[in-house]
Amino acid sequence: MNAPPRPSPALPRSPSLIRPAPIPAGLVLAAVFGVLLALVAGAWEPLASLDRNVANGLHPVAVEHRGWTRFVRVLSDWLWDPWTMRAALALAVLWLLRRRDLLLAAWIAGTSALGTALQQGIKAAVGKDRPSWPDPVATAHYAAFPSGHALSATVACGLLVWLLWRYGARARGLRAAAAAGAVSVLGVGLTRLYLGVHWASDVLGGWLLGAALVAASVGLFGTVTRRRGGSGA
Repeated sequence: MNAPPRPSPALPRSPSLIRPAPIPAGLVLAAVFGVLLALVAGAWEPLASLDRNVANGLHPVAVEHRGWTRFVRVLSDWLWDPWTMRAALALAVLWLLRRRDLLLAAWIAGTSALGTALQQGIKAAVGKDRPSWPDPVATAHYAAFPSGHALSATVACGLLVWLLWRYGARARGLRAAAAAGAVSVLGVGLTRLYLGVHWASDVLGGWLLGAALVAASVGLFGTVTRRRGGSGA
């Protein structure tokens, strides 16, 4: 006879993660993203100049070191691709459904979907062109700002680390997961710059918007579950 599914743990270790405390952090991150969005949309020259300088400095390196560039493409196009990140979250959602933690499963799926919708909507509204090269080492389509790779990795890694914490992962495992997440988030942004398919402001925008979404989602989930008087199972 199968044992009944276990509910989410009571989360005794860090109450700040289930209180609305992350919400102000999310609002601050969203405000910073809003400033960046205004500067990008307004084609603020100091920011545009910084973007060009970073791109012009990295592109010759990528052209010269073709072997390293092929490796970077594997990281960017496969390991840290947005679809890989979404697949990881989908597996987490399926795991939660098997445990009958329905609210949390829906919450993670909804947060992921909202991130994709925000990314695509802002890209369409801003319509920022990607870098253009006579000798490109990689190609990408659709508008540039914000970086979908950077946003997707931030959302996926942030939610997965939070999920591990909620289900009582040990400190060593949690630190390892957080470190892997940080490497992935930073790494995917750098690969997009190195491959010359994004400007630095695109990557920064993806990081900011993704982090704002995760912080707001975590904070709101804590508020909802406290009002329900449960753990979200």
